[in-house]
Amino acid sequence: MPDRSRPTAAADHAGEVNVSVADVLAAQARLRRFLPPTPLHYAERFGTWLKLENLQRTGSYKVRGALNAMLAALERGDERPVICASAGNHAQGVAWASHRLGVQAITVMPHGAPATKIAGVQHWGATVRQHGNSYDEAYAFARELAEQNGYRFLSAFDDPDVIAGQGTLGIEIAPHAPDVVIVPIGGGGLASGVALALKSQGVRVVGAQVEGVDSMARAIKGDVREIDPMPTLADGVKVKIPGFITRRLCTSLLDDVVIVREAELRETLVRLALEEHVIAEGAGALALAAGRRVAGKRKCAVVSGGNIDATVLATLLSEVRPRPPRKPRRRSGERLRSRATSPPTSPSPSQSPHIPVTAVEETLW
Repeated sequence: MPDRSRPTAAADHAGEVNVSVADVLAAQARLRRFLPPTPLHYAERFGTWLKLENLQRTGSYKVRGALNAMLAALERGDERPVICASAGNHAQGVAWASHRLGVQAITVMPHGAPATKIAGVQHWGATVRQHGNSYDEAYAFARELAEQNGYRFLSAFDDPDVIAGQGTLGIEIAPHAPDVVIVPIGGGGLASGVALALKSQGVRVVGAQVEGVDSMARAIKGDVREIDPMPTLADGVKVKIPGFITRRLCTSLLDDVVIVREAELRETLVRLALEEHVIAEGAGALALAAGRRVAGKRKCAVVSGGNIDATVLATLLSEVRPRPPRKPRRRSGERLRSRATSPPTSPSPSQSPHIPVTAVEETLW
């Protein structure tokens, strides 16, 4: 970050901030009036369930955290205009939430942000300011504007209300009784929230990052150096410094972080489009790309977003030639075991681990 004093101050403050399962449940109660649950899809060729957040209101899970934070602020009597820094998806979430709630919103996006994401923000009436060539430069400018004008700065990930909002995704997954859930990590808001929601249910939560864009994985190991991220298709997770609240939560809650090569990510995105007919952006395909290295009988990968630029998708489809998937092998006697030869089915809510959420199960199925 340009502001070298930020890490120390933010880290000191992070130690005083607590986010709990109760906050996630409170967020779910707020959001259910605005955001219906997104579906799960079984990707048979990958052997993995997919949580389709690419079908979310703004094409990304980010709207959960943005909306919860703004609703919580209004409950506290805070009606200030909101400003945020974002490469695109958080900005769209803030724009949609501000439109629904009648709150003024300003989004600072770096030059080079995908045109489809800028158009999405403008569609919902938020003001777009482009500044800098990276998220970190946009962040510093947004914080400066917030201090000068008395706006409320809304972090894309290092905010307790944002983390709790992202955790509602985990509540929706819980009735399916997975044994492991894989989530992409940028700043860590999604991973922190999902882990808060699911760890008490005995579910393993594994993070996924791209090689050279692995600031959270390094921070968990104690390496907090500020290293410029490598160019990547997954622009949504291209964060130089992860959150400080999220770093603490990820360190204590995540079971593992898998590092994916860029070539693996590109191939997975193309296979998702061609084999599963699911359009994902780079970060949206990241968890599934990591899934091949994660053991589990009932794996669930979060497709975090689908806001990919059309020209980028067209280029990938023309250039990337994915290897054909292995043909399934039928073992002796397997024909008679219908459970083994048919895709796993989602258990009824009554079969899932108990989670104290009123009326959640009834709305999911």
